[in-house]
Amino acid sequence: MALNKATFKTRAWTALVFCLVMLAGLLIGPWTFFLLFSIIHFGCWIEFQKLVGRIDPEYTTITPFHKYVVMLAGWCIMLYFTNDAFTFLGIRLHALGWWLGLSLAFLLPISELLFAKTIQLKNIGHSAFGLIYISLSWGLMMDLRVMFMGVEEGNEKVYIDTGWYIPLVLIAAMWINDTMAYLVGSWIGKTPFSTISPKKTWEGTAGGAILSIVVISSAMKLIMPYSNVWNWIWISAIASIIGIMGDLLESKLKRLANVKDSGQILPGHGGFLDRFDSLLLATPFVWIYVVFMMK
Repeated sequence: MALNKATFKTRAWTALVFCLVMLAGLLIGPWTFFLLFSIIHFGCWIEFQKLVGRIDPEYTTITPFHKYVVMLAGWCIMLYFTNDAFTFLGIRLHALGWWLGLSLAFLLPISELLFAKTIQLKNIGHSAFGLIYISLSWGLMMDLRVMFMGVEEGNEKVYIDTGWYIPLVLIAAMWINDTMAYLVGSWIGKTPFSTISPKKTWEGTAGGAILSIVVISSAMKLIMPYSNVWNWIWISAIASIIGIMGDLLESKLKRLANVKDSGQILPGHGGFLDRFDSLLLATPFVWIYVVFMMK
């Protein structure tokens, strides 16, 4: 696969803007991160519903209440995973997410009974898959963001914002893997990786993963010399390997929907799902590693 300079230039500029926005969301503060991923959450949901509607036209018949409430219910999962780190007007977002989510979970089936002409269990199944695929992943991303913010000082918990580095490592690993896989595959790629995504090659996939692990672990060893380098190796490896599966999953959805991109908001990368497909699937697995091996 020859390197298309025009395509690479477009992808590179989009990737640069993406990195700057993600860094701003990470480093300015937890509220900017929450706002950023709230936007990403709803963007992913809009594209997901369009894809599913093309795959299964009956999904387009869901009521407007179902269409928008399921997105809001998913956002409540994100609110829930803010834990004790976010308070607005004296209200903890964690508690708001819990009670609002329960209310919506109660109202959604009632609305189906009252307003839908027929209840299609598979439409409910499609939405349930979206809650797991999109909302739970971004909820766990929020948990990674706030997981290490609290430190105990006597009988009090003082919040110190040190939780940015794991999301940063995860996002950087995905970006490096994606960019390096494209470059290596363009230069030396010959063996197709999967019929689901025919442009990907084994050479590019392996090269992207290896370079991502090497760059991330080396950089974090320099930035945090007293940290366990194996944690960064494992996180970048999980992100790279599971991220490939996430990319293939979204490619399969697009193939079933008979579309090239899930959207057009990101030039050279498509839509929200196109840009964040790898991160969606990798985040839960990185969260599992952090919770059981690092915390």
